[in-house]
Amino acid sequence: MLREYGDAARIVSGGTDVLVELQRGVKMTQTLIDITQLRELKYVRDDGDRIAIGGLATHNDVLASQACAQRALPLVQACVEVGAPQIRTRATIAGNLVTASPANDTIVPLIAMGGEIVLQSVDGERVVDIAEFFTGFRKTQMRADELLREIRMRPLAAGERGIFLKLGLRRAQAISVISVAIVITRSEARIALGCLAPTIVRAKNAEGALAGKPLNAQTIASAARAVLADVSPIGDVRGSAEYRRLAVSALLERGLQRIADDACAEGVPERHVLLDTGEEPALSVKEFDGTIVSIVNGKRSELRDAGRKTLLNALRENAGLTGSKEGCAEGECGACTVWLDGQAVMSCLVPAAQAHGHKLVTIEGLATSHNGKPLHPLQQAYIDHGAVQCGFCIPGMLMAGAKLLQECDAPTLEQHQTAISGNICRCTGYRKILDAMQQAADQVTAHQAVPDEVATRA
Repeated sequence: MLREYGDAARIVSGGTDVLVELQRGVKMTQTLIDITQLRELKYVRDDGDRIAIGGLATHNDVLASQACAQRALPLVQACVEVGAPQIRTRATIAGNLVTASPANDTIVPLIAMGGEIVLQSVDGERVVDIAEFFTGFRKTQMRADELLREIRMRPLAAGERGIFLKLGLRRAQAISVISVAIVITRSEARIALGCLAPTIVRAKNAEGALAGKPLNAQTIASAARAVLADVSPIGDVRGSAEYRRLAVSALLERGLQRIADDACAEGVPERHVLLDTGEEPALSVKEFDGTIVSIVNGKRSELRDAGRKTLLNALRENAGLTGSKEGCAEGECGACTVWLDGQAVMSCLVPAAQAHGHKLVTIEGLATSHNGKPLHPLQQAYIDHGAVQCGFCIPGMLMAGAKLLQECDAPTLEQHQTAISGNICRCTGYRKILDAMQQAADQVTAHQAVPDEVATRA
């Protein structure tokens, strides 16, 4: 299909970049080629001397990978910084690379760690060094008839250390002001810098200041000075060129000190919040012919003439389920969060046709999905704590928070905060929302601790 359509088509899988670009009028197309059913491309695999990441592997897949946790810490740290949990359930590493923005978080550690990209066409495959894949601002070597099939990453060996740090304007859902990835091997240092130029920058002078020297205060200070010769920063709405110049030196110094202190993994949770319970739809459907057939809130539903809509608009306009709201249409506010096959997703970034043959839960079906009672425990807790004011953001908040309760037995405050990090509320200041989430978690945990026979009599 890529050979047939060429530049007249675009690949879509997670849609978290493509749909935003289409809504902004960037790289418009008449045809989207959906590859989400190529399940053989969804993997993260430890091949010994390299870690292989399939073209459909998501940021969540990396976060859930033991191989990456043990041997690719900089990439894990970058994946945690990408968007919010509802973005990470669908956004692919391949998509982050193909979009080719110097602000894209995962590109920086992949260049610092080293590796290659496998591009597939009907003529066969070709392998490109990852550092040579990017040819300019949002430009790559990939041809219109090629698919990014696999990313092959050089993992950290025993005795090697690495870290990724990002400076953003907030702690979640933030585009980088600057990002830094550092890998210290036995013989060299590899430093990649993001969001300073049209492509990722290798800090050669700073690397030279570190090569073959002990990582002490003097060497770290020398590298922090040397990096200034490596950069000629851009200025934009997120930071001036001079600010970036000062900040990159400080960020590099901080990263090197963390490595020297053996504190590379500081702040990385042992268990990541994924908002993904991985449910398989029990629905057999024929090939998509324009009518979307799904299980919506436990019932079979047919959505006609919705194939060119977002899932959010199809639910609101075709299914009449108006609980999910559109706040931004760019996956930044979380008001449209629903569950797709057990994953919390931003429905404004899901092509509606991708729901064909799959299972959906919206805010209207939240209580039924839990216990069939009029309200989910989290909904009742919101009422008890007065956590609702205007109410516009609340459906998305509830869907994210309730998915966390399915995923974690006794969530911590930090996990609650992470779960709703992709949800913006302008009214409450979040305190009452977090209190309600903790109450619901306590109730669910207490109920699960009651023996089955006691719960039945109750």
